[in-house]
Amino acid sequence: MNIYVGNLSYQTRDADLEDLFASFGEVTSARVVMDRETGRSRGFGFVEMASAEAGDNAIRELDGNDFMGRNLKVNEARPRPDGGGRRPPRGDYQRY
Repeated sequence: MNIYVGNLSYQTRDADLEDLFASFGEVTSARVVMDRETGRSRGFGFVEMASAEAGDNAIRELDGNDFMGRNLKVNEARPRPDGGGRRPPRGDYQRY
């Protein structure tokens, strides 16, 4: 199960997320999304849990709770829309 974790402290790192969710079950991956230009956290991340039951328990227990001074927003991640929602790179644009 893929879980969205929002309102993270900017000091939160991948290992912090993994430790937080590990008490609910096996964590397959934990990643804080970082800004490419500044290298700072963007304040949200994603955790992949091995089972849906563990993920549901983590969502239920952690949503709204304080972690590193911030009240977390935790829910099941929604799939990305087609195209990924990315903007074209800055600079020279191809004309169509």
